[in-house]
Amino acid sequence: MTNAQLKFDAAGLIPVVVQDVASGAVLMVAWANQEAIALTAATGEAHFWSRSRQALWRKGETSGNVLRVEESRLDCDGDTLLWRVAPAGPACHTGARTCFEPAAAAGAPPQGSQLELGWLYDVLAARRHGDPAESYTARLLARGIERVAQKVGEEGTEVVIAGLCQDDAKLTGEAADLLYHLLVLLLARGVSPLAVAAELRRRHAEAASTATAAESAATAAVSVATPAVADPPARRSAGFQDRDPAAPDRDELR
Repeated sequence: MTNAQLKFDAAGLIPVVVQDVASGAVLMVAWANQEAIALTAATGEAHFWSRSRQALWRKGETSGNVLRVEESRLDCDGDTLLWRVAPAGPACHTGARTCFEPAAAAGAPPQGSQLELGWLYDVLAARRHGDPAESYTARLLARGIERVAQKVGEEGTEVVIAGLCQDDAKLTGEAADLLYHLLVLLLARGVSPLAVAAELRRRHAEAASTATAAESAATAAVSVATPAVADPPARRSAGFQDRDPAAPDRDELR
């Protein structure tokens, strides 16, 4: 990507969408000019142009929450940049993880990024037909789906052992191994991670629907079980006030 490919506006600026490379979350949107882009490329840390202060600024220069740029992409029209970054902390000045989330409560720990593995699946797909002598992924796939499935089972056992041993560092490493091999298995079977994500969303929606139905049923049951409170007797009309007050009402004789 060169400056010649970039379409700056009349003020010499281009919008930059900043995305967490690990979670896929959109962290913020800012503006950059040629100098900010050049500084970002030279330092590896995101630089922008402040339209309000009319000055360059480096994200995290005061908070320490720098954005390490892992990848830069240009959109199809050439007028918007996407920077995929590894954030050192919350991206928003309010303390929220992103500028599109509510501000963090006072004293609350920063919100952590969530896991997103689509990028890794793309890497594995690209290495699928690589040289088995140089790529473990290509070598594993060349051994067949039985071996891939066996590795998933082995890594699953390692995760269980690490979890029971209460070794967080070991658990983290083994979990990474399990997720990697699970993605290789999906790739070997031709199953997209998007299908897994869709199934998780379906289950979540189904569970939410079931919970709502159960809550409605419980509310209805309580309503049925609660005795109705009789309305106070209506005031008798003036025409019947000379009736013997000791005589029962007609309805009371039924």
